[in-house]
Amino acid sequence: MSTTLTIRLDEQTKERLDRLAGSVARTKSYLVSRAIQDYLEANEWQVNAIKKAVDKADRHDAKFAVHEDVSAWLETWGTENEKEPPQCA
Repeated sequence: MSTTLTIRLDEQTKERLDRLAGSVARTKSYLVSRAIQDYLEANEWQVNAIKKAVDKADRHDAKFAVHEDVSAWLETWGTENEKEPPQCA
């Protein structure tokens, strides 16, 4: 089942969409629908992960690493003297 959504595109983008649709023998609607699905798949996980991390950080028993310790650790990434990650306090 599908529904209709109206969007506004600048003329250049519409022309590019027209050309691509013709080149790949797909409808413009199909291409736009796939583009939106791909965008959602690429971004929803990140928003959900951020919300989960914020919820965890907001708990009364949350533990955090000291900023300076994390910075010092990151400066050693990829070197022969790479440090162990800092512990949460």
